[in-house]
Amino acid sequence: MDILSTYGEILLVLACIFGFFMAWGVGANDVANAMGTSVGSRALTIKQAIIIAMIFEFAGAYLAGGEVTATIRKGIIDSDVFSDAPELLVYGMLSALLAAGTWLLIASLLGWPVSTTHSIVGAIVGFAAVGISPDAVSWGKVGSIVASWVVSPVLAGTISFLLFRSVQRLILNTDDPFGNAKRYIPIYMFAVGWMISMVTLTKGLKHVFKDAGIKLTFLQDAGIAVIAGLVVMGIGILLLRRVGRDDRGTGVVGGRFANVERVFAILMIFTACAMAFAHGSNDVANAVGPLAAVVSTIQSGVVGAKAVMPGWILLLGGAGIVVGLATYGFKVMATIGRKITELTPSRGFAAELGAASTVVLASATGLPISTTHTLVGAVLGVGLARGIGALNLRMISTIFVSWIITLPAGAGIAILFFYFFKGLFG
Repeated sequence: MDILSTYGEILLVLACIFGFFMAWGVGANDVANAMGTSVGSRALTIKQAIIIAMIFEFAGAYLAGGEVTATIRKGIIDSDVFSDAPELLVYGMLSALLAAGTWLLIASLLGWPVSTTHSIVGAIVGFAAVGISPDAVSWGKVGSIVASWVVSPVLAGTISFLLFRSVQRLILNTDDPFGNAKRYIPIYMFAVGWMISMVTLTKGLKHVFKDAGIKLTFLQDAGIAVIAGLVVMGIGILLLRRVGRDDRGTGVVGGRFANVERVFAILMIFTACAMAFAHGSNDVANAVGPLAAVVSTIQSGVVGAKAVMPGWILLLGGAGIVVGLATYGFKVMATIGRKITELTPSRGFAAELGAASTVVLASATGLPISTTHTLVGAVLGVGLARGIGALNLRMISTIFVSWIITLPAGAGIAILFFYFFKGLFG
């Protein structure tokens, strides 16, 4: 307690700086994943994608990211271990934020799309297991995170593969792509509206509902989403009537698919907004969860089981995400959008809707998933629908290796920082 009262202000300032740095990494790496398909398919320019992501990521982070957060991030470590030495938790969370932020900086510089969740989890596991005790770690939770390496990309890839196959069969590989697009795209618009609503209800707004005392079952969410889907489909039908046939061979991919791809490009704007909102509301916790733990421990002097998330912490996290995306998001965007497989709006739409579907399915069933792995898996599924030759296997192998080393990298860096802070203040 003496250490916290003596160095409390300094530790608090450091926590805010490191929390902002970690949020910058989330923006530069994770948010770029979500917008990469839109940019890579040329449905949006980088500037447009950044503006959309800035608005919806910040809105999601600030408006819907304020749940009561477990002080110990996602129950990975046992809070009772720190009851006699709360300053060790502060050192550990500072180390975890700085380590995860450092790893995300390295990965972003290299253009690797890695999981921000795995980065912070690896960092927390590292300092707790080596700096405190192996018994302080909930290894079962770590096991479920490792399982997500397989669950996320396989599930999203399968859904996206089937979605794009349906687009090929019903629209692209027919004698009249434009006519069939007008016939079948309203069905995809319904799916987009339903999925956007489900992502928003089950992920984006669940914390807002919880604070307001509103409890909706999954079936109730689905019913509301059906109404939203029908509304989107109705709007889409009206907009489609204004799109005329143009066989001059200009457009996103040229030839007879130009009009079809333009319609899918419009759909992608909606899916990109929804994914940005849902991502901001959930993954901002990777940066502000440990920060909230530090603030709560310093202010109270004890390690509590829960800490209410102050609004200024969410503002800090949201601002960090926006700055990260705006300053360095382009590198990972290029990897997701252009270096795995060639994307067009129809392919990007299938990938984004597949990723969104996986998020909803995981919410309903409790499957452990990673947003990054989900999006990469979705892009792989779309590429595979065109044959193995459509995939850049060298880039894919590089991405897989970066996923595997994220946990140990975060852990190793966190251990070094933990002993540094312990020596500096202890």
